[in-house]
Order: sequence, then structure tokens, then C-alpha cells
Amino acid sequence: MKNIVILISGRGSNMQAIVRAAEAERWPCRIAAVISNRADAEGLAYAAARGIPTAVVPSKAYSSRDDFDAALRQEIDGFQPDLVVLAGFMRILTPPFVEHYSGRMLNIHPSLLPSFPGLATHRQALAAGVKVHGATVHFVTAELDHGPVVAQAAVPVLPGDSEESLAERVLAEEHRIYPLAVRWFVERRLRIDQGVVHIDHPAAPLPETERNR
Repeated sequence: MKNIVILISGRGSNMQAIVRAAEAERWPCRIAAVISNRADAEGLAYAAARGIPTAVVPSKAYSSRDDFDAALRQEIDGFQPDLVVLAGFMRILTPPFVEHYSGRMLNIHPSLLPSFPGLATHRQALAAGVKVHGATVHFVTAELDHGPVVAQAAVPVLPGDSEESLAERVLAEEHRIYPLAVRWFVERRLRIDQGVVHIDHPAAPLPETERNR
């Protein structure tokens, strides 16, 4: 039984998708905790209502990234995690923190990496005039929005799209592929070989957007 700790900064819609999938599909794991750097994060109430332990490590209480990361690491490790999941956690993590969880920390980014790292990805995509956009689940490395790719899902960029309309379609795909990627990790189906992720006998069919790529 693997322990999963999920980090959020806001409503945690991807966290909610993972929790629902884990319960519905009876994954061999438990959501050990949901932790936020903001006490007002809406996702904390969702987790608490489902009996999931919650904690807050307020980033504003620390004068440096190193001090915050040290406190966050201590809080996370108290739950003995096998996997740390970043689900809208709006902090840039220090290399020592990332190294501590090497190979056992996942993130989701709202673009088809390596395209459009950083913030405002939907604005970047519209400005670039791309015809396809999407989301990427990847293992976290010290380089921001890089790391071995676990899963991707694509959506078309439609004429007349706004940042909001494009973001809505991408988020729907995030809610499909992030639980899938976490489930693969829980079931020990992910291997990293020379920076490439291999998936052994997927536990569930790939999303249709994946099958058609």
C-alpha cells in the first residue's frame, strides 16, 4: 500500500480528480495527506471532508526558499510518502528538495512540453498560433517544467479560442491523464531509462487523445 502526499495552492481540481479515481478504482494506495502553502486553499476543505489529513506550511512565514522547502519537506516526510504529487502547487522548488524526492514526485503542466514552459501557457499557445495544445504529466527535476514525460494529452486550438476556453478544454484532459499517471506509478508500472519513461502493461486504456496520436 503506497502513501501519496498531494501538494496544492488553490482549489486543487487535479487533486480532486486523483482522489475520486483512487476511490472509484480502488487503487492499492492511500492519500496520506493534502498539504498547501496557503491556509485559504479551497482544496483543503475538500480533502478534510473526505477524511484526508491536511496541513499548511505557509510560504509567507519563511524568509527564503531554502527555509520554506526545509519546513515543507519535514511536513511531507511525516506522512512517509512513496509519491509526492504537485497539483497546482504554485512554488518553484529548490534543487535539494527536488533531489530528495527524485523519481517519486510528479507534476502536471498545461502544455505539451517542451513547448511553453512557465506561466501563461494558454496565452503563449495562442500567441504562437499553434493548432494543437495540451497537458503533460512528468517527473519533477531541478529544471523548471522539464523531466521525463509520463503522459500527454492534446486538444485542438479552435478559431476564436480565448485563454479561458482553451484552458477549460486542457483542464478536462488534465483530469483524465493525471489520475492515470498516478495509478501507473502506484501499480509500479513506470520505469525511467536514460531519461525516458516506459510504461509496463498499462492498468487502464489510454485516453482517446493518446490513442489517436
